[in-house]
Amino acid sequence: MDRDQIKTYLEQLNDELRSMKVKGELCLYGGAVMCLVYDARPSTKDVDAVFRPAQQMRQAIERVARSNHLRENWLNDAVKGFLTPHPQRVLFDLSHLKVYIPEPDYLLAMKALAIRVDGTDKQDIQFLIQHLDLKTPPEVFAIVEKYCPRRQIKPATQFFIEELFGE
Repeated sequence: MDRDQIKTYLEQLNDELRSMKVKGELCLYGGAVMCLVYDARPSTKDVDAVFRPAQQMRQAIERVARSNHLRENWLNDAVKGFLTPHPQRVLFDLSHLKVYIPEPDYLLAMKALAIRVDGTDKQDIQFLIQHLDLKTPPEVFAIVEKYCPRRQIKPATQFFIEELFGE
């Protein structure tokens, strides 16, 4: 899905919620934010988000999937098990759907902790480091530690970040 498709599907989700007379909220994460907000990549394979009210949102998500021939999990909440409290801001405030995104430092922390360097995560991390104007590994680790205790940070994360800076 590219940025225009994501936006269109979110608008359709708003329409479905309107027809159900339900107000929903969701917060986007991962590739959808990188694509939609930062234009850091052309597309993403799915949309990671947390949403509520869960049951009604799932029904509306399924309807959007059916009408657009999307995979059932085009918008999924698998990310919810990895989240910690973090600041958010409103991206879209539609009639029946409010869409939030995390601040870029939180997104960087999530990506660094996931440490999936195959595929687009490495580019996303590099983009966010540049976007946040970080110059050293300690600056990156300070952000990661803001959201995750140091003892939970994998050695692979440390090695990866240091390698990005040529250390």
